[in-house]
Amino acid sequence: MTGTRLEKGDIAPAFTLSDQDGSPVSLADFAGTKTIVYFYPAASTPGCTTQACDFRDNINSLKSAGYQVLGVSKDELDDLKTFQSEQGLNFPLLSDPDLTIHQAYGAWGEKSLYGKTVTGTLRSTFVVGEDGRIELPLYNVKATGHVASLRKKLGVDA
Repeated sequence: MTGTRLEKGDIAPAFTLSDQDGSPVSLADFAGTKTIVYFYPAASTPGCTTQACDFRDNINSLKSAGYQVLGVSKDELDDLKTFQSEQGLNFPLLSDPDLTIHQAYGAWGEKSLYGKTVTGTLRSTFVVGEDGRIELPLYNVKATGHVASLRKKLGVDA
Protein backbone atom coordinates (compact mmCIF):
# COMPACT_ATOMS: atom_id res chain seq x y z
CA MET A 1 0.00 0.00 0.00
CA THR A 2 3.04 2.27 0.19
CA GLY A 3 3.53 4.40 -2.90
CA THR A 4 6.82 4.71 -4.72
CA ARG A 5 8.99 7.56 -3.55
CA LEU A 6 9.45 10.36 -6.02
CA GLU A 7 12.93 11.56 -6.94
CA LYS A 8 14.25 14.89 -8.15
CA GLY A 9 13.50 15.18 -11.88
CA ASP A 10 10.44 12.89 -11.84
CA ILE A 11 7.28 14.26 -13.44
CA ALA A 12 4.94 15.26 -10.62
CA PRO A 13 1.83 13.07 -10.63
CA ALA A 14 -1.14 15.04 -11.96
CA PHE A 15 -4.17 15.48 -9.76
CA THR A 16 -7.49 17.21 -9.44
CA LEU A 17 -8.86 17.34 -5.89
CA SER A 18 -11.59 19.34 -4.18
CA ASP A 19 -10.51 22.23 -1.99
CA GLN A 20 -12.08 23.26 1.32
CA ASP A 21 -14.90 25.01 -0.60
CA GLY A 22 -15.62 22.01 -2.84
CA SER A 23 -13.97 23.63 -5.88
CA PRO A 24 -11.73 21.47 -8.08
CA VAL A 25 -8.03 22.30 -7.95
CA SER A 26 -5.61 20.68 -10.39
CA LEU A 27 -1.86 20.66 -10.35
CA ALA A 28 -2.21 21.67 -14.02
CA ASP A 29 -3.78 24.95 -12.82
CA PHE A 30 -0.29 25.89 -11.62
CA ALA A 31 1.65 24.93 -14.76
CA GLY A 32 4.42 27.45 -15.37
CA THR A 33 4.67 28.33 -11.67
CA LYS A 34 6.61 26.78 -8.82
CA THR A 35 4.28 24.89 -6.50
CA ILE A 36 4.82 23.49 -3.02
CA VAL A 37 2.56 20.48 -2.44
CA TYR A 38 2.65 19.29 1.15
CA PHE A 39 0.94 16.26 2.69
CA TYR A 40 -0.10 16.31 6.34
CA PRO A 41 -1.84 13.68 8.48
CA ALA A 42 -4.94 15.45 9.84
CA ALA A 43 -6.49 18.91 10.02
CA SER A 44 -6.70 20.59 13.42
CA THR A 45 -4.17 18.31 15.13
CA PRO A 46 -1.29 20.01 16.98
CA GLY A 47 1.57 19.20 14.56
CA CYS A 48 -0.48 19.84 11.45
CA THR A 49 -1.75 23.13 12.86
CA THR A 50 1.84 24.20 13.63
CA GLN A 51 2.93 23.33 10.08
CA ALA A 52 -0.08 24.94 8.38
CA CYS A 53 0.29 28.14 10.40
CA ASP A 54 3.99 28.18 9.50
CA PHE A 55 3.07 28.10 5.80
CA ARG A 56 0.41 30.76 6.47
CA ASP A 57 2.90 33.03 8.20
CA ASN A 58 5.48 32.60 5.42
CA ILE A 59 3.12 32.73 2.43
CA ASN A 60 4.10 36.26 1.39
CA SER A 61 7.82 35.50 1.18
CA LEU A 62 7.08 32.24 -0.66
CA LYS A 63 4.69 33.94 -3.10
CA SER A 64 7.08 36.81 -3.76
CA ALA A 65 9.70 34.18 -4.66
CA GLY A 66 7.16 32.69 -7.11
CA TYR A 67 5.86 29.73 -5.08
CA GLN A 68 2.26 28.64 -4.61
CA VAL A 69 1.32 26.38 -1.65
CA LEU A 70 -1.18 23.50 -1.62
CA GLY A 71 -1.90 21.39 1.47
CA VAL A 72 -3.21 17.84 0.96
CA SER A 73 -4.76 15.50 3.53
CA LYS A 74 -7.29 12.69 3.67
CA ASP A 75 -9.70 14.93 5.62
CA GLU A 76 -13.26 15.53 4.47
CA LEU A 77 -14.18 18.96 3.09
CA ASP A 78 -16.04 20.08 6.24
CA ASP A 79 -12.93 19.40 8.35
CA LEU A 80 -10.76 21.32 5.89
CA LYS A 81 -13.16 24.27 5.86
CA THR A 82 -13.15 24.41 9.67
CA PHE A 83 -9.35 24.11 9.79
CA GLN A 84 -8.89 26.89 7.22
CA SER A 85 -11.37 29.16 8.95
CA GLU A 86 -10.11 28.60 12.52
CA GLN A 87 -6.46 29.11 11.55
CA GLY A 88 -6.92 31.82 8.91
CA LEU A 89 -5.10 29.71 6.34
CA ASN A 90 -4.44 31.60 3.10
CA PHE A 91 -3.80 28.73 0.67
CA PRO A 92 -5.93 25.85 -0.64
CA LEU A 93 -6.43 22.70 1.44
CA LEU A 94 -7.19 19.70 -0.75
CA SER A 95 -9.08 16.54 0.18
CA ASP A 96 -7.75 13.14 -0.93
CA PRO A 97 -10.01 10.76 1.04
CA ASP A 98 -9.26 7.69 -1.09
CA LEU A 99 -5.49 8.32 -0.77
CA THR A 100 -4.87 8.04 -4.53
CA ILE A 101 -2.68 11.13 -4.62
CA HIS A 102 -0.98 10.30 -1.31
CA GLN A 103 0.07 6.99 -2.87
CA ALA A 104 1.10 8.56 -6.19
CA TYR A 105 3.49 10.83 -4.28
CA GLY A 106 4.68 8.10 -1.89
CA ALA A 107 3.20 10.05 1.02
CA TRP A 108 1.30 7.08 2.49
CA GLY A 109 2.94 4.16 4.22
CA GLU A 110 4.41 2.72 7.37
CA LYS A 111 5.74 5.06 10.01
CA SER A 112 6.60 4.93 13.67
CA LEU A 113 4.14 6.60 16.00
CA TYR A 114 4.91 6.57 19.72
CA GLY A 115 7.08 3.49 19.25
CA LYS A 116 4.49 1.54 17.25
CA THR A 117 4.52 0.91 13.50
CA VAL A 118 1.36 2.25 11.90
CA THR A 119 0.22 2.96 8.36
CA GLY A 120 -0.67 6.55 7.63
CA THR A 121 0.26 9.81 5.99
CA LEU A 122 3.98 10.46 5.79
CA ARG A 123 4.43 14.18 6.41
CA SER A 124 6.02 15.10 3.07
CA THR A 125 6.66 18.17 0.94
CA PHE A 126 7.30 18.40 -2.79
CA VAL A 127 8.49 21.40 -4.73
CA VAL A 128 7.17 21.12 -8.29
CA GLY A 129 9.00 23.24 -10.84
CA GLU A 130 7.53 25.34 -13.61
CA ASP A 131 8.10 22.39 -15.96
CA GLY A 132 5.97 20.05 -13.81
CA ARG A 133 8.95 18.08 -12.50
CA ILE A 134 9.84 17.41 -8.89
CA GLU A 135 12.62 19.80 -7.88
CA LEU A 136 12.76 18.85 -4.22
CA PRO A 137 11.16 15.74 -2.66
CA LEU A 138 11.18 15.79 1.16
CA TYR A 139 9.82 12.80 3.09
CA ASN A 140 9.14 12.41 6.82
CA VAL A 141 9.63 16.10 7.57
CA LYS A 142 9.06 17.53 11.05
CA ALA A 143 6.08 19.82 11.57
CA THR A 144 8.03 22.33 13.62
CA GLY A 145 10.66 24.32 11.77
CA HIS A 146 9.91 22.70 8.42
CA VAL A 147 8.94 25.87 6.58
CA ALA A 148 12.08 27.70 7.77
CA SER A 149 14.19 24.76 6.61
CA LEU A 150 12.33 24.67 3.28
CA ARG A 151 12.81 28.42 2.73
CA LYS A 152 16.53 27.97 3.38
CA LYS A 153 16.76 25.11 0.86
CA LEU A 154 14.90 27.23 -1.70
CA GLY A 155 16.91 30.37 -0.98
CA VAL A 156 13.78 32.31 0.00
CA ASP A 157 14.39 35.19 2.39
CA ALA A 158 11.94 35.95 5.18
